[in-house]
Amino acid sequence: MKKLILATTLMSALAFAPHAQAAEGSSCHFHGNKPAAQAVVSDCAVQRRDTLIKSGKLEASWQAVKPEKMEVIDGKKGKEWKVTFSNPAAADKTRQALFMFFAESGNFMAANFTGK
Repeated sequence: MKKLILATTLMSALAFAPHAQAAEGSSCHFHGNKPAAQAVVSDCAVQRRDTLIKSGKLEASWQAVKPEKMEVIDGKKGKEWKVTFSNPAAADKTRQALFMFFAESGNFMAANFTGK
């Protein structure tokens, strides 16, 4: 009887628990090794830029900046997309260029101001 009550309680708790929500930008999560199209990576880079602005990691002046350069490079683990944004209006002159790296499949890997 205790097992039945425990199982019923557990099933009820799971049924009414809030469902997990994917993070913003989750439309840019891909499975498999199929290379992503340049347009897809560009859209994902803009979504990631917006997320960085919302979280306060980038200043608001980045909002109007579009990807300036996109290239496939040889990364440590194979081919990667490198997306470059340039913002001459950035307050910190050492942070006028933002680089984002995506796996060849389109998944976000990293962002920095060094390009490495």
